[in-house]
Amino acid sequence: MSPVSPHRASAAELKERIEAERAGHPFLVYRDQEGAQMIAALRGGESTTIGRDAECRISLPWDEGVSRLHAELTSIGSEWVIVDDGLSRNGTFANGERVAGRRRLHDGDQVEIGGTILLFREPGRRRARSTAVMGREGAAPELSPAQRRVLVQLCRPFAEGSPYATPATNQQIAEELHLSVSAVKTHLRALFQRFGIGELPHNEKRAALVQAALDTGAVLPVELGQP
Repeated sequence: MSPVSPHRASAAELKERIEAERAGHPFLVYRDQEGAQMIAALRGGESTTIGRDAECRISLPWDEGVSRLHAELTSIGSEWVIVDDGLSRNGTFANGERVAGRRRLHDGDQVEIGGTILLFREPGRRRARSTAVMGREGAAPELSPAQRRVLVQLCRPFAEGSPYATPATNQQIAEELHLSVSAVKTHLRALFQRFGIGELPHNEKRAALVQAALDTGAVLPVELGQP
Protein backbone atom coordinates (compact mmCIF):
# COMPACT_ATOMS: atom_id res chain seq x y z
CA MET A 1 0.00 0.00 0.00
CA SER A 2 1.22 3.49 -0.82
CA PRO A 3 2.83 5.32 2.12
CA VAL A 4 0.55 8.28 1.42
CA SER A 5 -2.70 6.31 1.27
CA PRO A 6 -5.47 8.50 2.71
CA HIS A 7 -6.55 5.56 4.87
CA ARG A 8 -3.20 5.64 6.66
CA ALA A 9 -2.45 9.34 6.99
CA SER A 10 -3.20 11.33 10.12
CA ALA A 11 -3.99 15.03 10.02
CA ALA A 12 -0.47 15.81 11.29
CA GLU A 13 1.11 13.63 8.60
CA LEU A 14 -0.95 15.25 5.88
CA LYS A 15 0.11 18.68 7.11
CA GLU A 16 3.75 17.59 7.10
CA ARG A 17 3.50 16.40 3.48
CA ILE A 18 1.78 19.60 2.36
CA GLU A 19 4.55 21.66 3.95
CA ALA A 20 7.19 19.55 2.18
CA GLU A 21 5.39 20.02 -1.14
CA ARG A 22 5.15 23.78 -0.66
CA ALA A 23 8.90 23.94 -0.05
CA GLY A 24 9.27 22.71 -3.63
CA HIS A 25 12.29 20.46 -3.09
CA PRO A 26 12.50 16.74 -3.94
CA PHE A 27 11.82 14.29 -1.11
CA LEU A 28 10.94 10.68 -0.31
CA VAL A 29 7.98 9.55 1.78
CA TYR A 30 7.93 6.14 3.47
CA ARG A 31 6.84 4.49 6.70
CA ASP A 32 8.94 3.00 9.48
CA GLN A 33 8.42 -0.31 11.29
CA GLU A 34 5.70 1.26 13.46
CA GLY A 35 3.85 2.67 10.46
CA ALA A 36 4.86 6.25 11.19
CA GLN A 37 5.39 8.56 8.22
CA MET A 38 8.99 9.47 7.40
CA ILE A 39 10.04 12.26 5.02
CA ALA A 40 13.60 12.44 3.71
CA ALA A 41 14.64 15.59 1.85
CA LEU A 42 16.88 15.09 -1.20
CA ARG A 43 19.72 17.41 -2.07
CA GLY A 44 21.06 17.81 -5.59
CA GLY A 45 24.68 16.75 -6.00
CA GLU A 46 24.48 14.36 -3.04
CA SER A 47 23.76 10.63 -3.16
CA THR A 48 21.20 9.09 -0.82
CA THR A 49 22.03 5.52 0.10
CA ILE A 50 19.22 3.14 1.05
CA GLY A 51 19.69 -0.11 2.93
CA ARG A 52 19.51 -2.03 6.17
CA ASP A 53 22.88 -0.75 7.39
CA ALA A 54 22.72 1.98 10.02
CA GLU A 55 25.20 4.06 8.00
CA CYS A 56 22.79 4.37 5.06
CA ARG A 57 21.10 7.77 4.90
CA ILE A 58 17.75 5.99 4.66
CA SER A 59 18.18 3.04 7.00
CA LEU A 60 15.54 0.29 7.00
CA PRO A 61 16.89 -2.14 9.65
CA TRP A 62 13.48 -3.72 10.30
CA ASP A 63 12.99 -4.90 6.69
CA GLU A 64 14.67 -8.30 6.24
CA GLY A 65 14.15 -8.13 2.47
CA VAL A 66 16.49 -5.13 2.25
CA SER A 67 20.23 -5.62 1.70
CA ARG A 68 22.78 -3.85 3.90
CA LEU A 69 23.48 -1.47 0.99
CA HIS A 70 20.51 -1.92 -1.30
CA ALA A 71 20.27 1.03 -3.68
CA GLU A 72 21.26 4.63 -4.21
CA LEU A 73 19.28 7.69 -5.21
CA THR A 74 21.30 10.36 -6.97
CA SER A 75 20.88 13.39 -9.22
CA ILE A 76 22.29 13.61 -12.72
CA GLY A 77 21.96 17.16 -13.92
CA SER A 78 18.40 18.14 -13.12
CA GLU A 79 17.12 14.54 -13.10
CA TRP A 80 16.89 12.03 -10.25
CA VAL A 81 17.68 8.35 -10.77
CA ILE A 82 17.44 5.23 -8.62
CA VAL A 83 20.53 3.04 -8.98
CA ASP A 84 20.87 -0.68 -8.25
CA ASP A 85 23.97 -2.02 -10.00
CA GLY A 86 23.69 -5.46 -8.47
CA LEU A 87 23.98 -4.11 -4.93
CA SER A 88 20.85 -5.83 -3.66
CA ARG A 89 19.92 -9.49 -3.36
CA ASN A 90 16.19 -9.03 -3.92
CA GLY A 91 16.27 -6.19 -6.41
CA THR A 92 14.78 -2.71 -6.55
CA PHE A 93 11.48 -1.98 -8.27
CA ALA A 94 10.08 1.28 -9.66
CA ASN A 95 6.33 1.28 -10.30
CA GLY A 96 6.40 -2.51 -10.25
CA GLU A 97 9.26 -2.90 -12.76
CA ARG A 98 12.67 -4.18 -11.69
CA VAL A 99 15.47 -1.62 -11.97
CA ALA A 100 18.38 -2.87 -14.07
CA GLY A 101 21.26 -0.52 -13.38
CA ARG A 102 19.58 2.87 -13.14
CA ARG A 103 16.17 4.36 -13.83
CA ARG A 104 15.04 7.97 -14.02
CA LEU A 105 12.32 8.90 -11.57
CA HIS A 106 9.35 11.17 -12.08
CA ASP A 107 7.20 12.93 -9.52
CA GLY A 108 4.84 10.39 -7.95
CA ASP A 109 6.87 7.26 -8.79
CA GLN A 110 6.90 4.48 -6.18
CA VAL A 111 10.14 2.64 -5.39
CA GLU A 112 9.84 -0.75 -3.72
CA ILE A 113 12.81 -2.02 -1.72
CA GLY A 114 12.22 -5.26 0.16
CA GLY A 115 8.81 -4.81 1.74
CA THR A 116 9.12 -1.02 1.96
CA ILE A 117 7.57 1.43 -0.51
CA LEU A 118 9.10 4.88 -0.92
CA LEU A 119 7.19 7.58 -2.80
CA PHE A 120 9.37 9.99 -4.81
CA ARG A 121 8.10 13.57 -4.86
CA GLU A 122 9.47 16.45 -6.91
CA PRO A 123 6.80 19.13 -6.43
CA GLY A 124 8.85 22.00 -7.81
CA ARG A 125 9.41 20.40 -11.19
CA ARG A 126 7.07 21.07 -14.10
CA ARG A 127 5.91 18.13 -16.16
CA ALA A 128 8.10 18.03 -19.23
CA ARG A 129 6.64 17.47 -22.66
CA SER A 130 7.64 14.11 -24.06
CA THR A 131 9.81 14.20 -27.15
CA ALA A 132 7.47 13.69 -30.06
CA VAL A 133 8.09 10.71 -32.32
CA MET A 134 6.72 11.90 -35.61
CA GLY A 135 4.69 9.39 -37.59
CA ARG A 136 5.45 6.56 -35.16
CA GLU A 137 3.87 4.89 -32.16
CA GLY A 138 3.99 7.24 -29.18
CA ALA A 139 2.98 10.39 -31.06
CA ALA A 140 -0.24 12.11 -30.08
CA PRO A 141 -3.20 10.90 -32.19
CA GLU A 142 -5.28 13.30 -34.23
CA LEU A 143 -8.31 14.53 -32.31
CA SER A 144 -11.37 16.51 -33.22
CA PRO A 145 -11.84 19.90 -31.50
CA ALA A 146 -14.66 18.43 -29.39
CA GLN A 147 -12.54 15.47 -28.31
CA ARG A 148 -9.68 17.78 -27.33
CA ARG A 149 -11.97 19.94 -25.21
CA VAL A 150 -13.22 16.87 -23.34
CA LEU A 151 -9.66 15.57 -22.91
CA VAL A 152 -8.41 18.89 -21.52
CA GLN A 153 -11.24 18.98 -18.99
CA LEU A 154 -10.54 15.38 -17.98
CA CYS A 155 -6.92 16.37 -17.24
CA ARG A 156 -7.77 19.71 -15.55
CA PRO A 157 -7.41 18.44 -11.92
CA PHE A 158 -3.76 17.67 -12.68
CA ALA A 159 -2.90 21.33 -13.27
CA GLU A 160 -0.85 21.53 -10.07
CA GLY A 161 0.98 18.26 -10.72
CA SER A 162 -0.24 16.61 -7.51
CA PRO A 163 -0.04 12.77 -7.45
CA TYR A 164 -3.25 12.80 -5.36
CA ALA A 165 -5.29 14.30 -8.19
CA THR A 166 -8.00 12.26 -9.93
CA PRO A 167 -9.48 12.81 -13.40
CA ALA A 168 -12.55 15.03 -13.67
CA THR A 169 -15.87 13.20 -13.53
CA ASN A 170 -18.21 12.97 -16.49
CA GLN A 171 -20.61 15.32 -14.69
CA GLN A 172 -17.90 17.91 -14.09
CA ILE A 173 -16.82 17.78 -17.74
CA ALA A 174 -20.42 18.04 -18.93
CA GLU A 175 -21.11 21.09 -16.76
CA GLU A 176 -17.91 22.83 -17.81
CA LEU A 177 -18.48 22.27 -21.55
CA HIS A 178 -22.30 22.56 -21.49
CA LEU A 179 -22.68 19.01 -22.82
CA SER A 180 -24.83 16.09 -21.77
CA VAL A 181 -23.19 13.34 -19.74
CA SER A 182 -24.07 10.97 -22.57
CA ALA A 183 -22.11 13.11 -25.04
CA VAL A 184 -19.10 13.16 -22.71
CA LYS A 185 -19.19 9.35 -22.47
CA THR A 186 -19.29 9.10 -26.26
CA HIS A 187 -16.22 11.32 -26.62
CA LEU A 188 -14.36 9.40 -23.93
CA ARG A 189 -15.03 6.08 -25.63
CA ALA A 190 -13.53 7.52 -28.81
CA LEU A 191 -10.53 8.85 -26.88
CA PHE A 192 -9.85 5.48 -25.24
CA GLN A 193 -9.79 3.95 -28.71
CA ARG A 194 -7.55 6.63 -30.24
CA PHE A 195 -4.99 6.31 -27.46
CA GLY A 196 -5.09 2.52 -27.57
CA ILE A 197 -6.26 2.12 -23.99
CA GLY A 198 -7.69 -1.37 -23.56
CA GLU A 199 -9.82 -3.02 -20.92
CA LEU A 200 -9.10 -1.64 -17.46
CA PRO A 201 -11.20 -0.89 -14.39
CA HIS A 202 -13.13 2.36 -14.93
CA ASN A 203 -10.98 4.63 -12.72
CA GLU A 204 -7.71 3.13 -13.98
CA LYS A 205 -8.82 3.60 -17.57
CA ARG A 206 -9.50 7.30 -17.06
CA ALA A 207 -6.17 7.77 -15.24
CA ALA A 208 -4.36 5.96 -18.07
CA LEU A 209 -5.95 8.33 -20.58
CA VAL A 210 -4.75 11.36 -18.60
CA GLN A 211 -1.23 9.92 -18.42
CA ALA A 212 -1.19 9.20 -22.16
CA ALA A 213 -2.49 12.68 -22.99
CA LEU A 214 0.21 14.38 -20.93
CA ASP A 215 3.04 12.05 -21.95
CA THR A 216 2.40 12.43 -25.69
CA GLY A 217 1.83 16.18 -25.52
CA ALA A 218 -1.77 15.87 -26.66
CA VAL A 219 -2.57 18.10 -23.68
CA LEU A 220 -0.02 20.72 -22.67
CA PRO A 221 0.51 22.13 -19.15
CA VAL A 222 -0.44 25.61 -20.34
CA GLU A 223 -3.87 24.28 -21.32
CA LEU A 224 -4.44 23.19 -17.72
CA GLY A 225 -3.63 26.59 -16.32
CA GLN A 226 0.00 25.83 -15.42
CA PRO A 227 2.50 28.65 -15.85
